[in-house]
Amino acid sequence: MKILLIGNYQPDEIESMERFTSMLEIHLTKFGHQVRVIRPKPYFAKLALPLKGLKKWLAYIDKYILFPAELREELFWADVVHICEQGYAIYTKYLQNIPHVVTCHDLLPIRSGLGEFSDYKTGWTGKILQKMIINGLNKAAKVACISEQTKMDVMRICSLNARNISFIPLGFNYPYSPMAPTEAKQRLTHLGIPPNSRFILHVGANHWYKNRLGVLSIFYHMMLKQNHPDFYLVMVGKSMTDEMRFFIKNHYLSQHVIELVNIDNENLRALYSTATALLFPSLQEGFGWPLIEAQACGCPVFTSNLPPMNDVGGEAAIYIKPNNHEDAASTILYHLPTIDTLKSESLLNSERFATEKMVSEYIMLYRQVINEFQHYSKTATQSNTLETL
Repeated sequence: MKILLIGNYQPDEIESMERFTSMLEIHLTKFGHQVRVIRPKPYFAKLALPLKGLKKWLAYIDKYILFPAELREELFWADVVHICEQGYAIYTKYLQNIPHVVTCHDLLPIRSGLGEFSDYKTGWTGKILQKMIINGLNKAAKVACISEQTKMDVMRICSLNARNISFIPLGFNYPYSPMAPTEAKQRLTHLGIPPNSRFILHVGANHWYKNRLGVLSIFYHMMLKQNHPDFYLVMVGKSMTDEMRFFIKNHYLSQHVIELVNIDNENLRALYSTATALLFPSLQEGFGWPLIEAQACGCPVFTSNLPPMNDVGGEAAIYIKPNNHEDAASTILYHLPTIDTLKSESLLNSERFATEKMVSEYIMLYRQVINEFQHYSKTATQSNTLETL
């Protein structure tokens, strides 16, 4: 098959979506298919302008005015088109005559635009954009959802026929596995983590639903309830916000919180392989990649007792109430003495998410949508012939 992947606009710097597109390109090629990746190019966004607010509008020109012309040129080559992220479902109106698939990771921005999160408001331009994305999803031939929770949201919010919505869980974007203790220890020393220390690990960005301030609060209550002078919290991901830094300073956690930004995969594997546990108390997720990354390295997981986290973590994770920080801290402290018993279960659960399995399911979906388009085309041709006769 000739598979055209539509990737993200790179100035948006959505790393997880870049990783998803890359993993598809690599593994589809390994399966023997021809793959091209096309994405909106930052023509106007490169203009040096003093007003930062204009950058968003210039990006809209790149994405929604210039890119469709480039997309049309590539359609003659492709057997099937795969839009790798639901935010670009707007392009389905250009794909009505070609087999295509949209991967839906989550509908959080759309749900925000619909007012489902009272504490997090969407501006008027954002609401217009989200309506355009919904319209694009409604025109999609096939929508693949990365979790059952996302599938339920799509079925609730969109008007797609249920037979056009499928569930294909994510695979790994990197071959995570337990790292040898000697190498892991060397890497941790290089990262500035004190030798032989125990630490809780958190991996995530600063989106509200990641609940990173909640991570700090849970750790604070852990320290209050039981004195661990050599215990640390390692925060991996984007740079912390001013609010998070104020919390750390105000609660005297400066000596116990370590911030690591822009960590590469092997250093992250070292952290997963040596952490006491991963703390992932998200309020919402499309899937939650760090859950299976940690488990693939034998790292026990504490995460929210909410879907999709409690689906992804399976029986290998320990579940907490993400908004009850004191109760969450008590749960973690209760399980810490026996937490190592979860390592083998964690490894076993992570095997459910093999990348090859994910890609195989996408290939089957591509073939399905190609066959359906061929059937409809043949039926339409026969109908026109009969009308002519």
